[in-house]
Amino acid sequence: MSNTADSSTKISKKKQKNRLVSVGVACVNASFNNTSITISDLSGAVLAWHSAGADFKGSKKSTPYAARIVAEAVAVKVEKYGLKTISIKLKGPGGGRESAVTTVAGKIHITSIAEMTPIPHNGCRPPKKRRV
Repeated sequence: MSNTADSSTKISKKKQKNRLVSVGVACVNASFNNTSITISDLSGAVLAWHSAGADFKGSKKSTPYAARIVAEAVAVKVEKYGLKTISIKLKGPGGGRESAVTTVAGKIHITSIAEMTPIPHNGCRPPKKRRV
């Protein structure tokens, strides 16, 4: 009986197929607190992602240096797919935007850069001013 219990608890993982993707999309989300980069193919299937919160803690997550480290980590993860060209979508006002783009540009050829930050057209009332 122990053999059947052992065989039922084993979880089989499917082997991931190494597909070749030549064109991709990189979404750089740079907030005031963190920077995350997601690289996907044109259909939207995620190839790799990384966040500054995985390597840094506290206020160091929002620095341009952290964004550079995140961009290098994502570029290394995507190398196995054979990615040649990429288009970048920027979102958010954070400090890691430019450094993430320049680091990705050093590894992968960039075709376009698009600004996707949502801007309210007199939507919700903003919060009251901070008093420090």
